[in-house]
Amino acid sequence: ITTYRLFISPSSIEMAEKEDGKNYSELIAKGLSSLVEDVEYDYVYKQATEYTQYLDRTIARKVAESKADEIRKFISQYELENMIYLEAQSTRYYPAGDLAAHVLGFTSNDGDGLYGLELQYDSYLHGVDGYYIKARDSYGKEMPFEYASYIDAIDGYNLTTTLDSTVQSFLEEELAATVEKYQVTNRACGIVMDVNTGAILAMATSSPFDLNSPWELDEVSQMRLDKLVEDGYDEQSDEYNDLSRELLTTMWSNKAITESYIPGSTFKIITSSMALEERVVSLTEAVNCPGHKNVLGHTIHCHQTKGHGVLSFAEGLQQSCNVWFMTLGERVGVERYQEYVEIFGYNDKTGIDLPGEGNSIFASEMTGLDLAIYAFGQNFTVTPVQQITAVASVANGGQLLTPYLVEKITDNAGNVIYAHEIEQKRETISEETCKVISQILEEGVSGNGGAKNAYVAGYRVAAKTGTSEKKERECPKCGSTGVPTKVGEQLQYVCSICKYTGGAEDFPVSEKYICSTVAYAPADDPQIAVLIMVDEPTKGSLYGSTVAAPYVGNVLENSLPYLGVEALYSAKELEEMRIKVSSYKNWSIEKATRVISEAGLRYKIIGSGEYVTSQLPAAGTYIEEVSGTIVLYAGASPEENVTVPDLSGMVATTANQALINLGLNIRIEGADSYLSGTGYKVVAQSVAPGEKVAAGTVITVTFAKSGS
Repeated sequence: ITTYRLFISPSSIEMAEKEDGKNYSELIAKGLSSLVEDVEYDYVYKQATEYTQYLDRTIARKVAESKADEIRKFISQYELENMIYLEAQSTRYYPAGDLAAHVLGFTSNDGDGLYGLELQYDSYLHGVDGYYIKARDSYGKEMPFEYASYIDAIDGYNLTTTLDSTVQSFLEEELAATVEKYQVTNRACGIVMDVNTGAILAMATSSPFDLNSPWELDEVSQMRLDKLVEDGYDEQSDEYNDLSRELLTTMWSNKAITESYIPGSTFKIITSSMALEERVVSLTEAVNCPGHKNVLGHTIHCHQTKGHGVLSFAEGLQQSCNVWFMTLGERVGVERYQEYVEIFGYNDKTGIDLPGEGNSIFASEMTGLDLAIYAFGQNFTVTPVQQITAVASVANGGQLLTPYLVEKITDNAGNVIYAHEIEQKRETISEETCKVISQILEEGVSGNGGAKNAYVAGYRVAAKTGTSEKKERECPKCGSTGVPTKVGEQLQYVCSICKYTGGAEDFPVSEKYICSTVAYAPADDPQIAVLIMVDEPTKGSLYGSTVAAPYVGNVLENSLPYLGVEALYSAKELEEMRIKVSSYKNWSIEKATRVISEAGLRYKIIGSGEYVTSQLPAAGTYIEEVSGTIVLYAGASPEENVTVPDLSGMVATTANQALINLGLNIRIEGADSYLSGTGYKVVAQSVAPGEKVAAGTVITVTFAKSGS
């Protein structure tokens, strides 16, 4: 958008005051400070009176057009044309505010990209400013027009990203929900990726900030800064300024690519893939888990300390048995395990087109003990984007792809300057191994595995949860990270913020957790993968299965139908999605409507009585839960005044909406795509078109697959 830089010419003001004998400095200071928000009288007056050797002193930037008009009137009213100026500038404006803030990034006042795509593609976006060249004499007065010239601006290019604003909204809503419920102290992040191309459909971090006001701290960060003041630190102190800068930098940073985390059991997808690919395990094999395993003289416990008992390989993955994975790691061996870490892309940055990408941290020389712990996902770190990229290769049949955010770059005429081509790095594992892993993971979700909370009716979801304990030491004063520092011969810890120094006993090891879940769907034909990582939840049941899995499931449940992936329901799922109508006769209207709402159904009241005299559908009738409406008659009698429409040839969604619009209920027969599918059409209906029925009546609609 066009905004204006407001500036004054102190030299011209001084000259005019000498010539006219008027106090223009005071007039201008009063006028501009009253017209422009956040502009102080003293500041303007100082610029006008103490910098008289200058022709240009900036008073304000990003002045809106409406405010600029008021300033022009002020200039005209007092004939201040040679003393006050407005310079039109192009200012970045982000219509969606904080949506995808960490990915898009923002610019400086001069239009230079500072973060995100704005920085990554600055040379393409920036263009070349146009400008006027004007001549002035030694008194600051403009010289005749023939001495002026105008240089045209050159527009920058346009980016078309892979982000889908709807999917982005779904992801951001779920991150906000888990952060609020589990009182997360170190942010959460998430990624939605097209597993077949590497395109990022959504990427978010739970520290949203308005891209139009990026220098304002978010609420959580501001509270932390305020607490430092409460603890006795002055707002002018180095500690306050250091924390303020750190909080801004942290708020801006894209956690999904810049920070690494311990992946925990989500990494068992990778270890399982290695073992199957190397054929060091069979699907029929079983291992007994007593709750621990001795590795090179060290007893390492399973998360199920009492032991799982005898588990098959599939059950070992679904139940996340550490004993099984220590066994698999031992069979794969250190050398081959390290090779697979390389193959799956963990030793290198993914190459995503964003600045500031971090990297993993593995031991430089892996031992057998390291391997035992690495095999179940502990004691090393990876970035979220590395993890979802590796898991996506299992989903797509074994191809490691480069994730990306920019689909194409064009000029204003629509000419394509750059178009992304899918970048396949290497094959990770065979397609056969991928199918086996996907089937095992899906059976764990639809059955009783640890990731069952990621279940989505109508879609086969492959998922794995992870819970890992953080190992860093915390400052006892402000809670920031203690950095190990050698002081003489002793190892001390120094707080990265308040500089408090002490020994290991003063800086306790964090007892905080990271909870995460990674999933992809449909498991038999994967389209998208979703990863959510929650860093330091502090309230409730702190496991990946509770803190992350349900929210991953919600992202999938909303995104898959939106992206056109058809839901296919099993007979059991269809039965569970129907609801048996209860009897509400003689209930008070207040109680009936409350119970109906709690059941997830709609209601409509006909009549003005206080009690239910009759209802439709009748008690005992089955209706579709997601679209059902109960009509309660309060003193009135049902009237058959609704004409049933002809539904023949309609798809499920259309037929359902047609009945809902008339106040009727639908009962679906013959369609395993339920209400979301497009592959089935109406072939019969229980009430003939044109007949009249009462509102709330159930119409049973029979579907058949198109062409069958």
